[in-house]
Amino acid sequence: MTNPPSARGAQNPLSVLVDDPQGRSLGLELPPGTLHDRPGRRSRLGVRARREPLLWVSDAPVGVEALAACRGAAVAEAGLRAVLFQERRGLESWWTRDELNPAAMSDPGDHHVEPVLREFWNGVVPDPEEGEGPDGAGLIAPFGREWPGLAESGVQREDPEAAALALAAELVGTGVLPSPRLALIPAGRGADVPTAMGWRGPVNHEADTALISTVLRSWEDRFGARVLALGFDELHLSVAAPPLTTAASLPVAAEHFAFCPDNVWQGSGSVRAYADEGVTGSGHWGFWWD
Repeated sequence: MTNPPSARGAQNPLSVLVDDPQGRSLGLELPPGTLHDRPGRRSRLGVRARREPLLWVSDAPVGVEALAACRGAAVAEAGLRAVLFQERRGLESWWTRDELNPAAMSDPGDHHVEPVLREFWNGVVPDPEEGEGPDGAGLIAPFGREWPGLAESGVQREDPEAAALALAAELVGTGVLPSPRLALIPAGRGADVPTAMGWRGPVNHEADTALISTVLRSWEDRFGARVLALGFDELHLSVAAPPLTTAASLPVAAEHFAFCPDNVWQGSGSVRAYADEGVTGSGHWGFWWD
């Protein structure tokens, strides 16, 4: 299940931070931070249900060492996943703006990656009856309108967690993530973090973030991908087993186009160009939904 353990009758793992704000019982020395509540639900009698922690976020930007300290086995076994939150001008502290809606999400385990991506693909490939033009056959070449199927798994060349921390250092150092906050979210696995927190970044493409997590689970398994950072409508993944040739990258690029068409529509311009620019040998997969 994606929802925090409290939804299954167990204690929410974030509850320990109420009395132990630095997380010492988890072997941590957390920086000052704030617990953000799960939005309250109303019962049939109109009484608001008890609010419970949805996520914890550091009060100030952190360095990569803070992320590294929270991505160890003990924290994961406690049911928490650590990622970075990214702000941008006009969307500071976006996680406090009533944008998160975990109750609206289904369970990633109720879906299967192939039908999810096929449905996404069918929804974004150009319709030949509307003319080819700039969004025509050249956009998805060498593929046609029919879903091309899942890409083959990559060959893992490094530890996925080591790859995640190395990428975090690179993105912070180069200013892609200039002032990241540390966040802890109750989730069974990293791919489920967006759904567990009720993130709505892809809402203009898909409102049920569980479908996004279903794809992320598959990329975890096939490419050693790890959820590293989230913004208001951005997602950054590290990749330990990226495809290394154009031939292997093309079907992955087709998956990315189905998953986040803006990467191609407002980026490379075609699946083929995107495969070369954003997939082949790349240890960083970034997505943005307009």
